[in-house]
Amino acid sequence: MKIRHVHVLAFATACLLWGAASGHAAELRAAMRQATPAGPGEDLGTVTIADGADGAVFRTQLKGLPPGPHGFHVHENGSCAPSQANGQPVPAGGAGGHLDPEHTGKHEGPAGNGHLGDLPVLVVMPDGTANQTLTASHIKDAGALRGKALMIHAGGDNFSDQPQPLGGGGARIACGVIE
Repeated sequence: MKIRHVHVLAFATACLLWGAASGHAAELRAAMRQATPAGPGEDLGTVTIADGADGAVFRTQLKGLPPGPHGFHVHENGSCAPSQANGQPVPAGGAGGHLDPEHTGKHEGPAGNGHLGDLPVLVVMPDGTANQTLTASHIKDAGALRGKALMIHAGGDNFSDQPQPLGGGGARIACGVIE
């Protein structure tokens, strides 16, 4: 009888350890800074990212941004350094394009079948703050975003490549590397 109790105890312990190991990954964080032609500028706050029941959950605590809707995306490279295009500086150009590991080549928003990096629109309040919780249901493993860049664009995002590419968000105004 004692051997059976030992087996039950061992099984229960294994189940507890497996449950702990398969639980949610540690929370990721991106320190967001202003994107300038000279490189990362003023501190704008943080975004934390974690797995949630309905997809990756992005919690923003930001300040100093222009009011209104903004394109919000995960970009392919973990760099917020400027780059050059046609002899002109591109703030946070080192981040590359939207994260698209499936090579869809399409911008369809967080509910579409396009870029994995497409996130819900970030809405900044009149006082320049954005304290929101946004869920990207198509991202099932937040840990896969580690080492990528998180970007905020100057304009809104219509989740289409028409009439302007990549939702029409335009210039990159804030960037942070997801760690």
